[in-house]
Formats: sequence, C-alpha cells, structure tokens
Amino acid sequence: MRYAIVIEKSPRNYAAYVPDLPGCVATGASRNEVVEEISEAIRLHIKSLREHHEPVPAPRSTTAVVDVAAAG
Repeated sequence: MRYAIVIEKSPRNYAAYVPDLPGCVATGASRNEVVEEISEAIRLHIKSLREHHEPVPAPRSTTAVVDVAAAG
C-alpha cells in the first residue's frame, strides 16, 4: 500500500503525518529522516491496527503541488 504523507518544516525540524491514518505522525531532523521515520510509523500503526482486529484504512488521499504566481 502507498499512503500519501504531509511533510511540514518547522524552525527546528520536520514533521509528517498521514491523512488516511489518523494519529500516525513522526518527526525528524531532516526531510529524509522524517520520511524514514513516518515509513516506520506507518508500518507500526498498521501492525497495531491488525493486532487489535481493527480495520486498516485504505489509502485514499492524493497529493498535488500548486504553483501560484505572485499576485500583483
């Protein structure tokens, strides 16, 4: 399965979350690190859902980047 993730840059680190897996979050010192961390968080999140006999949400979110020209 391939889940969309959202990566946010803060003043000190990066954070990521998975829209289709509420509560699945991670942080890292770099963009690459947060991608590695969220990948592991997804694996553990799904494992926990299965262990608790809860449904694993199917990936539904998609991503797009919009280039907005400066107004003016």
